[in-house]
Amino acid sequence: MVANRIENAVQRIEAAMQCIAAAREAALDDGGQQAAGSKRVIELVNRHEKLREQVAESLSELDDLLGKLEE
Repeated sequence: MVANRIENAVQRIEAAMQCIAAAREAALDDGGQQAAGSKRVIELVNRHEKLREQVAESLSELDDLLGKLEE
């Protein structure tokens, strides 16, 4: 049950990451007029990616610990 919640959380994080990646691509496609805005979006996307990786790693560790407890 806990593993399902963790998996659902990871799926939501990955879906959010895909939305952000799409927004990043759209911002990059807009060209020079939004260069400053694009730079900020890229910074936010990079920050989000780092946080996503940290959350995924933490969830993986929790999943491993829960697996050991269930043994």
